[in-house]
Amino acid sequence: MAIAEERETVEDVYEPYLIQMGFLERTQKGRRTTPPHAYTHLGLIPPSSTP
Repeated sequence: MAIAEERETVEDVYEPYLIQMGFLERTQKGRRTTPPHAYTHLGLIPPSSTP
């Protein structure tokens, strides 16, 4: 997926909002969506968690 925004804009403007809303989280491995918030909002089924 691509958007017409600079990387800095996404990191400085959109990312903090998505984290605050509970749709995104930053981990040591990078960013990931947060079930169930992001998946439910997008109408997707969250992946099953495997131990």
